Amino acid sequence: MSALLEAHGLNLAFGGVRAADGIDLAIHDGEQLAIIGPNGAGKTTFINMATGYLRPQAGRIAFAGHDITGLSPRRIVRLGIARSFQIPQMFTEHSVIENIALIVAIHRGRFWNILRPLLDADTRSRARALLDQFGIGDLADAPASALNEGARKLADIAMALALEPRVLLMDEPTSGVASAEKRTIMDRLAAVLRAEKITSVFVEHDMDVVERYADRVAVWSQGKIAALGPPAAILADPVVQREVIGVQVGGGQAANAAA
Repeated sequence: MSALLEAHGLNLAFGGVRAADGIDLAIHDGEQLAIIGPNGAGKTTFINMATGYLRPQAGRIAFAGHDITGLSPRRIVRLGIARSFQIPQMFTEHSVIENIALIVAIHRGRFWNILRPLLDADTRSRARALLDQFGIGDLADAPASALNEGARKLADIAMALALEPRVLLMDEPTSGVASAEKRTIMDRLAAVLRAEKITSVFVEHDMDVVERYADRVAVWSQGKIAALGPPAAILADPVVQREVIGVQVGGGQAANAAA
């Protein structure tokens, strides 16, 4: 399996804190990679570097064989990498479909074309199709402020997919979502990613989600990748159980999972 997104020797420090300390990672074309680890381990920092929001102080990032280190977020999006955020980024006073259609229009180069309406029929049709893919088409005309957290997460990811990426990076796609909703959300997301043949990387703290939906798991610890492999092997590792999942190995008692 070929590598689509690669990190080589990434380093980044904030003062005395090393958020990335020699990160080497190859993300395979078509895989779904989960990133786990305690708060402050550098998980979001990696996503920010891969999408141009932060520039590594050393090392490089390659996408489809091309060096993208230090490119702006806009240029990286144009190349085929998109992201969603832990806190969905939406215009809450506008309808859901208007939020999606705006991204569609910008991606298609229509935002600055004063001779063409921003939300024309073709743009709205594409936006509605994205919402239907995620099973929230019935919420198209609702104000974004009225969505529950699960629907808001799906709408935010639909906005990212409006950019037609080859790689989607997601920062905690199930955070803040009721436990009963998580499987429905992830089932819909996984189905869309498979149908569109999109490679994904997602930061996640729910180990049930990781075990069910990831092809591989990367464990972050103090800016380094401490372990990498299939979910069954990684989640059974005593060190991962103790330091990431919060299980007291040998004592049989479960602590709180890392938040």
